[in-house]
Amino acid sequence: MAAPDLTLAPALTGVRRLEDFWKRSRDARTATAQEAHADKVMLSALGLGIGEVLPLLHRERPDFAAFCRWIEATAGAPDPALVTRYHAWLDGAPAASAGPATGSGTIAAMPPVLSDADLLQWDEQGFIVVRGAISKAEAAAAERALWEALGVSPDDPASWPRAETEGIWVNLFHHPALEPARRSPKVRKAFAQLWGTADLWMTIDRMGFNPPVMGKHTYRGGGIHWDVSLARPIPFGTLGILYLTDTAADQGALRVVPGFHRVIGEWLDGKGRNAPRAHDFTAQARPVPAGAGDLIIWHHALPHDASPNRSQKSRLVQYLNMFSADVPANPVWL
Repeated sequence: MAAPDLTLAPALTGVRRLEDFWKRSRDARTATAQEAHADKVMLSALGLGIGEVLPLLHRERPDFAAFCRWIEATAGAPDPALVTRYHAWLDGAPAASAGPATGSGTIAAMPPVLSDADLLQWDEQGFIVVRGAISKAEAAAAERALWEALGVSPDDPASWPRAETEGIWVNLFHHPALEPARRSPKVRKAFAQLWGTADLWMTIDRMGFNPPVMGKHTYRGGGIHWDVSLARPIPFGTLGILYLTDTAADQGALRVVPGFHRVIGEWLDGKGRNAPRAHDFTAQARPVPAGAGDLIIWHHALPHDASPNRSQKSRLVQYLNMFSADVPANPVWL
């Protein structure tokens, strides 16, 4: 085997499983559930999103050196503390052995962000709104970054349908204006309270743009769905979305089916036994309005989606989530 070219990406040569991930993904070999879960942890440690990496590897098929150069050009040199934490997890070592990389001590010592009423709502309805997760100024900065990426004017509604998106997704993963939400102690504490641990990983995700339905422009969302396997047991998990502007109920707001996480097992035994993903939950779904800088977190067993925007304003969001590396991967997709 040829020696690695240390001049290309020296900070990445020691990241375990990275080369295997590159080859498997570039060659479009299906990952096992365990591989996919470990990939998710590794990419979080490197500050990358799966939604940006896989298209690159499938489309351009770079060699490993070029892939490493792309990583450093895209996300910068990896944080050694996060790589150490990732390797400790691979080895089954306690999170504390990775030193301060988790930040868990600081987050655990913080006063609660979620009140008893918030936690009761979470238990009963499966979603909560973290008010002021980031400041109005930080939300406005992220909003400006999104408009710039879209290449259309916030003051010219006629230009909005020309925005380049994938459905309602915008493939903007890296911008300084996205970092305040990812680093926010308030955001991290809220997730820690729901998960019962501060030993969590932050996902690197994209942004979203849901303009009004007008003229020939139709709703580009994918419909009410789940982002998790429905094979039981369904492990605990969360999803999150950060509103960058005040978002009314009719403004393409996130909608969820409240409380469904409590009855999904019974539903799968009954109505959901056959083709559960084909069921139409539109009548049961409820929009969740919130303000600029507010974070909505919901249980991933809730059916959800954005909604058709019937207002005169666009919905602009940043997707944001945290997860535990110790939640087992479900080997069956249903």
